[in-house]
Amino acid sequence: MASEQFPGWHGTTIIGVRKGGEVVIAGDGQVSLGQTVIKGSARKVRRLSPGGFDVVAGFAGSTADAFTLLERLETKLEATPGQLQRACVELAKDWRTDKYLQKLEAMLIVTDGADLYVITGAGDVLEPEHDVAAIGSGGNFALAAARGMMDTDRSAEDVARAAMAIAADICVYTNGNLTVEKIGG
Repeated sequence: MASEQFPGWHGTTIIGVRKGGEVVIAGDGQVSLGQTVIKGSARKVRRLSPGGFDVVAGFAGSTADAFTLLERLETKLEATPGQLQRACVELAKDWRTDKYLQKLEAMLIVTDGADLYVITGAGDVLEPEHDVAAIGSGGNFALAAARGMMDTDRSAEDVARAAMAIAADICVYTNGNLTVEKIGG
């Protein structure tokens, strides 16, 4: 369902935190239509294992569009095993130049346990500053909260969970029903 047909669709906060040799991606489970929560337990963080190479991805935006991008990313990873950055750049190139993919409305945060990237439909592959990336409706709230905790002795998972709790308290399109995937460490 395209957002122009259903402009009231909102939901999702995804955060990626890299700290202490591990990377955690966490996402909430809420999907809303206007002022109504449609689902509270959506799973927006996934583990991919193309060719035995572990990657964790979280998505914000249209679910069908995100699944299309995840499938494309898996294909790119199979073609370039162990080269997450290259696979992300190849996906972003396709996303930017393919007329079908250009219409997809989603964003991804991906990690292989070492690198952390945000992939956008504008052709961007961004490695976040300060080892924190966040996308979605409550992304800026989670990002600010996590950045404030990065200099503490909290683990990557603790930072991600606490930041998501803060985002859920502020953003009406974010809930506390988390999916958390850890890689590395």
